[in-house]
Amino acid sequence: MIRISVEIQEKRWLEALPDAITLARRAGEVATPRRRRGEVTVLLASDGILRELNRRFRCVDQATNVLAFPAPPNARGHLGDVALAFGVCEAEAEAQAKPLADHLRHLVIHGILHLMGYDHQTDAQAETMEGIERHLLATLGVPDPYAAGNDQGDHVQHGSRA
Repeated sequence: MIRISVEIQEKRWLEALPDAITLARRAGEVATPRRRRGEVTVLLASDGILRELNRRFRCVDQATNVLAFPAPPNARGHLGDVALAFGVCEAEAEAQAKPLADHLRHLVIHGILHLMGYDHQTDAQAETMEGIERHLLATLGVPDPYAAGNDQGDHVQHGSRA
């Protein structure tokens, strides 16, 4: 089983969602294969941290909602790290009229799928990845984020490669 560690860098995550750690951990657990062993770290961070990571690793000088950093093969089975920016995620959830908890779970799943090699560079890749996201989110009771009226807007602006 994959162990999901959640670290809080931005206290506003817990102020807005007192159960943010549990929500992120559960989303991570449903996104990872049961038969695989290892770990993933989820960082609930500030916009400033995501801006710095985005600038440093992707040469994009702006905050983004989620970044995924796949780990190279290693003996511990560490798949990588996923980081989310509070302000960006909060603004997106508000603009899309959805609960921040649902957006958090979606982006954790999205980031972990990137760690497992999924991408959305082509229409076919996006269709596959979104289908998996829909299925996993449904197991958590989260509505389809891609359904009409639930448009993610610039959701895919995030980075997935370090």
